[in-house]
Amino acid sequence: MSTTTRILTGTLAGAMLVAGSAQADRSEWPESFTVGTASQGGTYFVYGSGWANMIADELGLSGGGEVTGGPNQNLALVHTGDLALGLTTMGPAAEAKAGQSPLAPGVPMDNVCALFPMYETPFSITTLADSGIESISDIPDGATIGFGPAASTSDTYFPKILVELGVNFEARNGGWNDLGGQLQDGLIDVIAFAAGIPVPAVSQLEVQTDVNIIEFTEEEQQQIVDAFPVSPFQIPASTYQTLEQDARAVSMWNFTIGGCDLPEDFVYEITKLSMENNDRMRDIHRSAQFSVPENIKYNTVLPFHPGAVRWYEENGYEIPEDQKL
Repeated sequence: MSTTTRILTGTLAGAMLVAGSAQADRSEWPESFTVGTASQGGTYFVYGSGWANMIADELGLSGGGEVTGGPNQNLALVHTGDLALGLTTMGPAAEAKAGQSPLAPGVPMDNVCALFPMYETPFSITTLADSGIESISDIPDGATIGFGPAASTSDTYFPKILVELGVNFEARNGGWNDLGGQLQDGLIDVIAFAAGIPVPAVSQLEVQTDVNIIEFTEEEQQQIVDAFPVSPFQIPASTYQTLEQDARAVSMWNFTIGGCDLPEDFVYEITKLSMENNDRMRDIHRSAQFSVPENIKYNTVLPFHPGAVRWYEENGYEIPEDQKL
């Protein structure tokens, strides 16, 4: 094939891709859209803003990410239609659907649909090696535990998880780096992280001092999986220099969401672009390696949007009937 032929073929293929998207019924599409993320500097902001830009560019729309208070606020804003799209974790989604959102108690948020899986947020526990704490059961009564920023996924669920496991503690909030400094200075006893791994604060700590990364026992892991919207997880030994083997933990999945009343063709095209271009998604954030259709099974809470369902079923992925509108 000559160079000219290759160029013409590539141009034709690109034109066909654009034409295929243009053939969708856009009569009811929004002229612009916004994706609810979280605070700047976090994974949600990087992932959500990059994803919004990709979708906007490919579909020829105006769109972008917006700084928000994170999963709980994104659910509320998508439910009311103030945002078209957002990012959330399964725990806050379950509470919102049941009318138990801290932002709108008693209001079931039933206009929120899932689009596709993002990645897992592991729950992990770190303390100083000289604390003598080597297991969850070793955490002394009244220990001061840092749970991250107030109202974060970590602050919302990790205290409940430890209460479920019989730990009696005093909670402390703050940024992860600040809490890491407090741990090193002996001002708190434990940090309970719900964050992408490796957690920079842990990586920094283990360079400066000896730490223990506490894993769940098999029984504790199963107890928490049964009680909360989390999944079993293994922190790979390669994550931290402290670990000599994989550490047992739990994780909560993150999903993209959209208003259930968004046009079906609009969401179909968004899902198609997101699920068929994982290389580009990984360029946005490396955690997108898990943003693949095989992981739709980890949404056990929200109905999938009909547009997303259409793409999954066209491509051989089964959506349970009770997760369709």
